[in-house]
Amino acid sequence: MRLVARGVGKRFGPLAVLDDISLEVGPGEIVAVVGPSGCGKSTLLRILGGLERADAGVVETVGAPPSASLNPITYVFQDFALLPWRSVLDNVCFALEHRVGDRARRREMATQALAALGLSEFHDAFPKQLSGGMKQRVGLARALAVKPAVLLMDEPLSALDAQTRELFMADLVRLLAREPFAGVYVTHNLDEAALLARRIVVLSRRPGRVRRVFEVDTPVGARSADDPAIVVLRQAIWEELRADAAAADREILDV
Repeated sequence: MRLVARGVGKRFGPLAVLDDISLEVGPGEIVAVVGPSGCGKSTLLRILGGLERADAGVVETVGAPPSASLNPITYVFQDFALLPWRSVLDNVCFALEHRVGDRARRREMATQALAALGLSEFHDAFPKQLSGGMKQRVGLARALAVKPAVLLMDEPLSALDAQTRELFMADLVRLLAREPFAGVYVTHNLDEAALLARRIVVLSRRPGRVRRVFEVDTPVGARSADDPAIVVLRQAIWEELRADAAAADREILDV
């Protein structure tokens, strides 16, 4: 299943936030969306996920989701969004409660999702007992438990330290190879975009418009931060962003 946006626009009252945004993402690839603060990246993600209505343009899926998919379009949130009174296992089961009637089957599926992220030993732990990286892994396990066709990620690594971020990106690369979902990845971090994405969509300052799309041909699993091609790519993205980022930094309103 592919996710396609054509000519998407959004206003909040008199404030134009997005204008004529088009992108497409298919199975086994990630499209990263980068841009200055306030350019509407998170608003775009909400529109793609059906949480916000566009004022112009079309968002549609093309093709059927995999037969095993229980929730074709799924989110990974920036702030983990775990329920503090539930154990790790029960947090993952929560995503399945209205989709899988059999409790034993829910627990089996949640156990498999946690195992895929190296969390088998933490079923009975509670969120307050986990590090930031482990909390985000639980959030990702919960998203993957429903077998999404499209995974929408809103700055999922922004709350993590540098070392944990590196480990989490490695997890994401490995999972993408094994479970070929289509991913849209909103981030301020250009290294994450350059290392994870097949295409990188650069938005202008508000109203967000597509300034440029970078294609990255190197397989995701073969990239490294010190690869000269990745260093050049990151610099090219920054040069595309620099002026708008400086202007946005002087603005007060952040959407």
